[in-house]
Amino acid sequence: MSPLTETVLFVFSLVALGYFAGLTGYLRPASGEGISDFAVSVAMPLLLFQTMVKADFHGVAPWPLWGAYFAAAAITWAAGHLVTTRIFGRDARAGVVGGVSSAYSNVVLLGAPFILGIFGPSGFEVLSLLVSVHLPVMMMASIVLFEMFGRGGDEHVHPLRVLRSFLRRLFINPLIIGILLGLAWRLSGVPPLPRLVMRLVDALANTAGPVALFAMGLSLRRFGISGNVRPALALSALKLFLMPALVLAFVWLLSLPPMTAKVAVVVAALPSGINSYLIAVQFNTGQALASNQMTIATACAAVTTAFWLTIVLHVFG
Repeated sequence: MSPLTETVLFVFSLVALGYFAGLTGYLRPASGEGISDFAVSVAMPLLLFQTMVKADFHGVAPWPLWGAYFAAAAITWAAGHLVTTRIFGRDARAGVVGGVSSAYSNVVLLGAPFILGIFGPSGFEVLSLLVSVHLPVMMMASIVLFEMFGRGGDEHVHPLRVLRSFLRRLFINPLIIGILLGLAWRLSGVPPLPRLVMRLVDALANTAGPVALFAMGLSLRRFGISGNVRPALALSALKLFLMPALVLAFVWLLSLPPMTAKVAVVVAALPSGINSYLIAVQFNTGQALASNQMTIATACAAVTTAFWLTIVLHVFG
């Protein structure tokens, strides 16, 4: 078994273990919520803080990376919206859910441990650059569309209300706090953290990968599949094939460095995360669609991510 295949199987086996722990009743649903909270609010922010403090970002081109990734995300989001509304006849609010489900990669619970396992610390540094803007950009787009369609489109979108909602959600997000604190510490020029503190940070940060993957599996069991299978399959196809293909084309056209290009394509090929479901809950529409799409896409991703990994290794070495 090649190291690449072994790593892919290891990552998705941890997701499967979490799923079966919930399926068999070995762990209660409340346990899954607690594990997810620990992964997102403690372990992952500390891993991002650690990366910001220690990383060497020389040679990584953030603006072309961001441009390639988010151009593909915008096109895929529009395609998901159109598929949901024009082909499956859902309203505009459900179209927003379809769009975000097609374009919002699971960069935290699945992406962080996956990229770290495949590409190591240098790949995770590239991922950190994406995470630092992925959350704000996708959050802003979701909030704007929520203001436009969340109330049926009959109210004027007030820019200050959108900005206030965006900033409130942004600066209470533990991942953003971890990134900003790490950057602040790095740029301040203060002495390194005491040895005991760094040991604590490292110990908790090292749990982020396996805990996040296990929590992802528990989440899939909690949401499950309930109707809307055909649109969920269509949106999953957009997420797992259209978006990474677009990112691959853009990073190749922009001649991005090989590591940057590989990480961008693999992140685009990841399945949708829980944020698409949370947006559906916020809209009070399309909850089953988002839940089904997340579950189906994650199950299929065990095969499709291996396919895209093979492609990027062939193209970029």
